[in-house]
Amino acid sequence: MALSFPLNNAPYGLVAIAAALNAPEATIALKPVPAETSTTTSLIAQGAVKISGQVAIARYLVRSLASNSLYTESDFALVTAQDNLLDIDKPLLADYAVWGAITAYTKSHSLLANLKDLEKFTAWMDRMDQRQECKHAIERVDKALKDAQETIAAEAAVLAAEKAKLGSVVEVPTIEGSDPETDPLDAFKNVLAAQLSTLVDVDIKILYDALEAPRASENGHIALSVPRLRLKGAPAAIAADIVSKFQLNDYVLSTKADGPFVNFFLNHIKLADSLFHKIYDTKQKWGCNMAGGNKKVIVEFSSPNIAKPFHAGHLRSTIIGSFVRNILQANGYDTLSMNYLGDWGKQYGLLAVGFERYGSEEKLLEDPIKHLFDVYVRVNVDAKENEAVHDEARAYFKKMEEGDEAALKIWSRFRDLSIVKYKDIYARLNIAFDIYSGESQVTDGMDRALKMLHEKKLLTESDGALIIDLTKYKLGVCVVQKKDGTTLYITRDIGAALERYEKYGFEHMYYIVASQQDLHLKQLFKILELLGFDWAKKVTHLNFGMVGGMSTRKGTVVFLEEILEETRDAMHEVMKKNEHKYAQIEEPLEVADNIGISAIMIQDASARRIKNYDFDWKRMFSFEGDTGPYLQYAHARLCSIERKTQMEVNPKADLRHLGDSRAAGDLITMIARYPQIVRETARSFEPVNIVGYAMKLSHNVSQALESMYVMGAEKEVAEARLFMYWSARITLGNAMRLLNLKPQERM
Repeated sequence: MALSFPLNNAPYGLVAIAAALNAPEATIALKPVPAETSTTTSLIAQGAVKISGQVAIARYLVRSLASNSLYTESDFALVTAQDNLLDIDKPLLADYAVWGAITAYTKSHSLLANLKDLEKFTAWMDRMDQRQECKHAIERVDKALKDAQETIAAEAAVLAAEKAKLGSVVEVPTIEGSDPETDPLDAFKNVLAAQLSTLVDVDIKILYDALEAPRASENGHIALSVPRLRLKGAPAAIAADIVSKFQLNDYVLSTKADGPFVNFFLNHIKLADSLFHKIYDTKQKWGCNMAGGNKKVIVEFSSPNIAKPFHAGHLRSTIIGSFVRNILQANGYDTLSMNYLGDWGKQYGLLAVGFERYGSEEKLLEDPIKHLFDVYVRVNVDAKENEAVHDEARAYFKKMEEGDEAALKIWSRFRDLSIVKYKDIYARLNIAFDIYSGESQVTDGMDRALKMLHEKKLLTESDGALIIDLTKYKLGVCVVQKKDGTTLYITRDIGAALERYEKYGFEHMYYIVASQQDLHLKQLFKILELLGFDWAKKVTHLNFGMVGGMSTRKGTVVFLEEILEETRDAMHEVMKKNEHKYAQIEEPLEVADNIGISAIMIQDASARRIKNYDFDWKRMFSFEGDTGPYLQYAHARLCSIERKTQMEVNPKADLRHLGDSRAAGDLITMIARYPQIVRETARSFEPVNIVGYAMKLSHNVSQALESMYVMGAEKEVAEARLFMYWSARITLGNAMRLLNLKPQERM
């Protein structure tokens, strides 16, 4: 008979039963098999009968091997949990079965720690371990396991040696955090990490994480910084040793030690083959992944105040917030973009009073935001001269909070007309929102939050107002209700957060708000925590610095729309200087507007979020250097290659015709880095990462075009190069869309 069993489920009990039944060792041959080959224990009995499962095999052994009446099938069927079973001096077959199962399990688990009667059970196990049948079972099974593992290892070594001889036959291992399915470059990194793990005593995941882009392209396509591995010995000596032992294969064509670095030069033709076809299949989805698992996230951004200028701070929040939404979507999250308008508070009482004095229906319909701002400025002048105006405003807002229909009707009209205008501005910026919310939309969440604050004794009365003392958290004092009973921004923020979690059950919520509001957001998050909300840890403030000098070129501070108009007109003048190209553009003003907006957005995204920067008109319009117009030019240039050659992209192009030029290798590798940049940026939410990548990609395209032209090349060469440039265009366009840019096809 032959007993076959998976390596991870050794049949100690069955062998012990056979020994207890006095079966000769030769009666049953043991044949361990890898778990991936079989998960079932089986016995090939006399007559080639196959019996599967340890219980069925045990019963067969009882029936076929038992020579006396001491052991019967009924004995074997005894329930093992009975207390008296532990006291039996002469074990039954059931005891051997239980002992075998426990022995196999505790080889890799701490089962005994979970048993109730531990002391009594341990004593029983010890007695069983001393029985000759059990010793025999352990000896036989362990030897069979050892022999099998040695055989498997020997076979693997032979296979590895054969693959090394072939050079091109290399399996791509699986590594946590790596995603070769969406990122072809990861397959190369995985192969590298796997071989490196055989050369140095470092975990394969650490090696994978240590593989990075070299600082200069002449240093190869992937670099390993040996100091990051924290190995004993001189890093330069270790790097040289790695190079001397590294076996080249179809993924890695050469290696070079450079001080403490090991530089790897990849087979860029092999990389291009998998890379370009992945891009061809995914197109605008290229670079995306599903790391977010479709979890719901809310991104609140922009949030201008009605009747106030859409100023630089709101523009930064809009640009950065939309980028955060885009990068989360690219990483597989279900995003909800929310514009939380400043549409409530005493200032709207002041606005209503002002509109009664200075409002114009005609101007309101023509440009509601600008007209309401003009009214607001004029009534504020009145209020400075006459305190009674403030009293009127407070009384009006109190009526709004009490639900006065007439007051709310006027306020609602201001809000609705403003939103219509905002949507036009956002559309021009290539940005859209899923929800237009606002302070006014907070309903009973605020009242429930105030009630909870009372119940948890977090509120203190101070001069008739209600405050929360957060000084012990170094967050000062927070007023949540004025003495006249009206609420404040923080109060509505608490209620809004509560309602959002109840409605959407978000995995995370991001507030894209200027660093000037750091204290406010810290107070909000601490209050949510003190209220006992588990989801308080799921809210994050992504702050940013301020913009200096954002005014017209004449120096006047204005609305964003006026900045956009002037930007468009200035870019239009720049375009007209090249008469030949200008004549080819069908909608020059529309193109000028798009390039001008790109200039504003890239200037903003080129700085780290938290840094302040100055709005620079002169630099912004340049087609040279790292600017928005340069990116648009790079994309339009790639489009022109396809247009001028009048060739269709051929996914079956023979990419060997790309040759071994450094320009091709650099461009292919840069295209391949895009998915990793997308993944990494989901941790930092820094637009500058994508801007930097898009600029480098554009530079690589420019370098390749100097020598690798498509027009005039032989057909096979032209097809291969066109496929490469097309892949670069798709990648650049996807990166630009993450930055809210509309890629220009002609300019």
